[in-house]
Amino acid sequence: MIKRTIEVSHQAYLKKQLGQLVIEQQGEMVGKMPFEDLGVLILTHPQITITQSVLSACTENNVALIHCDQSHLPTGLTLPLSSHSLHSKVIRLQTKLGKVRSKQLWQQIVREKIFQQAETLRRLNKNQKPLIALINKVKSADSSNMEAQAAQRYWKLLVNKDFRRNPDADGINAQLNYGYAIVRAMVARALVGTGFHPGLGLNHSNQYNAYCLADDLMEPFRAWVDEVTLNQTEENLNHSTKSKYLDLLAKTVFFEEKKMPLMMAAGRMTALFKQAYEDKHLILNFPQRI
Repeated sequence: MIKRTIEVSHQAYLKKQLGQLVIEQQGEMVGKMPFEDLGVLILTHPQITITQSVLSACTENNVALIHCDQSHLPTGLTLPLSSHSLHSKVIRLQTKLGKVRSKQLWQQIVREKIFQQAETLRRLNKNQKPLIALINKVKSADSSNMEAQAAQRYWKLLVNKDFRRNPDADGINAQLNYGYAIVRAMVARALVGTGFHPGLGLNHSNQYNAYCLADDLMEPFRAWVDEVTLNQTEENLNHSTKSKYLDLLAKTVFFEEKKMPLMMAAGRMTALFKQAYEDKHLILNFPQRI
């Protein structure tokens, strides 16, 4: 089933009624949707009232709930931790993962990230060769730090030589922040749905970060957000530019020789990721843009 992404950007009252999310404004219903059809719910207005029954329904249906600040940028993510029947078993798999296998998996993720960066450059008619040359140089655990070397080349080729990725800046940087947060929520939701605890990462290990594993596995998709950003006609983050990032989750992609929406492919990707914890020879597979 294709899951939908909904953003509530105005003052509203959210409640549950007959198994559906009901959105009211000034006492009148302006929208409704079955919780089972919902994948991501984004709350961007400071005067949104949400009932406990809505929060419970989101948890029961594995809905990723994104909270935004006064600038309408995502600052928080709420996910269920019991949406998979074998949750505790998968967590034991995570805690028993050996260092060698963890380093191998991170190597595969970094290689895919650089490949996707090169693909974004190609799709935007920019020079991808400097990044292609780095992919096979990525060693176990990325010990030679090819990820950073690729980033230095990538942003200069993608934007210009003066561009600096600054999470605190406006314009393109704000758009990137928003897009990354949406993709992060998608990956975190898929991980939880597969039974993973998103805080037990491979490479990211900040003790204050509850979504380290999501940050690891989303790395290849950052370049997808970059493509959307560079194709925007406006630099400012607004309703029009936001919609392009929301549309990304429903984008048709190619995964395991089939076409499907990205959000669905993310769920299948994390299922394969779980197999890679058990099968030490399994190579990770990632969705590809069409």
